Amino acid sequence: MKQILTVGVAILVAGLSFSAAAYDGTKCKEPGNCWEPKPGYPDKVAGSKYDPKHDSNELNKQAQSIKEMEARNAKRSAMLSKTGKFVYDVDSE
Repeated sequence: MKQILTVGVAILVAGLSFSAAAYDGTKCKEPGNCWEPKPGYPDKVAGSKYDPKHDSNELNKQAQSIKEMEARNAKRSAMLSKTGKFVYDVDSE
């Protein structure tokens, strides 16, 4: 039994050391910052085929919805301070 346990531990240690030895390493700029682009990836993305070319209207949708939400919340808090009752749908009142 002791021999089987010893062999099992030896196999486990060998497997872990092999996986660590299989890592070929990268050129890290600093510890933890080891990202490297694939070969052929441009240094500057803007104007290349990797440029996502986002539509400004799509990017502004969230900012617009936040402004509308803040306006609704302002109406709700004004109604609450005026009447003392919280009304969720202020536009219907």
